[in-house]
Amino acid sequence: MMESYNVNNSLNIDLEKDQETAFNYSKRSPWIRAAVLGANDGLVSTASLMMGVGAVKPDVKTMLLTGFAGLVAGACSMAIGEFVSVYSQYDIEVAQIKRESGEEIEKAKLPSPMLASVASAVAFILGATVPLLAAAFVKTYEMRIVVIAAAVTFVLVMIGWLGAVLGKAPVVKSLARTLIGGWLAMTVTFGVTTLFRSHFRSHGL
Repeated sequence: MMESYNVNNSLNIDLEKDQETAFNYSKRSPWIRAAVLGANDGLVSTASLMMGVGAVKPDVKTMLLTGFAGLVAGACSMAIGEFVSVYSQYDIEVAQIKRESGEEIEKAKLPSPMLASVASAVAFILGATVPLLAAAFVKTYEMRIVVIAAAVTFVLVMIGWLGAVLGKAPVVKSLARTLIGGWLAMTVTFGVTTLFRSHFRSHGL
């Protein structure tokens, strides 16, 4: 009888631990999503802009100015977009709670639009800073492109790995998604602007 009680008690404890772990990771996921999305977007979009404009006008001042403009515009866009998105989620959850129970709403348990907005903007800025710093101290255009691509690839690996570790997701799949998406964005942007440059030059523009 005592052994049966101990076994049941042990199972209950293990179940509670599993539930607590699942709860903790589910609470982490919105912040992981916002941080990974912001940093990845800032990194890839700014690098793509700089490489795309550099394909047409390869001087360092133009590339840096383009990257900085992308940083400011992107950070503002991410902040506003995340605020609107999370506020919509907030309104939906509040309405659902009122319909189901009519109890007093504990705002501490609901998503914070302002915190999500700030987190996204900060993450975007940090990501966008990488290609700007990578390009700032390289004189030749060809080497500048190589350094930007290398720096972005390194940080993409770190973002993919960190997102997988924090979210307890498969590392290889996370790295593959992050790297392929980043490389594809930079390649398409660089390729399209290069085609436009060739077209303009062939027509004397």
